[in-house]
Amino acid sequence: MSEANPLHPEEGIFSVDVLLKYMGNDDKALGIVSKIVRDACAPGMAPFEAAAAALREQRYTDAGKVFHSLRGSIGTLGAKRLVSASLKLEQAIAERQEAHIPSLFAALESEYQLVLRDAAAWLRSIAPQDGQAAQA
Repeated sequence: MSEANPLHPEEGIFSVDVLLKYMGNDDKALGIVSKIVRDACAPGMAPFEAAAAALREQRYTDAGKVFHSLRGSIGTLGAKRLVSASLKLEQAIAERQEAHIPSLFAALESEYQLVLRDAAAWLRSIAPQDGQAAQA
């Protein structure tokens, strides 16, 4: 299984190594984790579109909930930088620090795009093993 993640992503962007380890680090775990990754990333940029609309309409609680949910689902993928950026934005939203929200939103959006990029690369890298595991 050590070859399951041949990529060496930047620290804290995306890593499912710990999740794989806790799930048994075998082909079954790889299949489950790949599904978790696909499901977590499936919404693409939709959460940011929804949160941006909520912020424009000053529905701060709704925007905060979007980011909290995103942090929970994507955070399980070893996205430490995204978690940190999300917490900063969520705090600014909760405290209505409107001057800081746009830059924090942009920083979080950038981190999320990096997670999506690295998750997609990881899924491509395991595709042969994932396909074999699904047939087994």
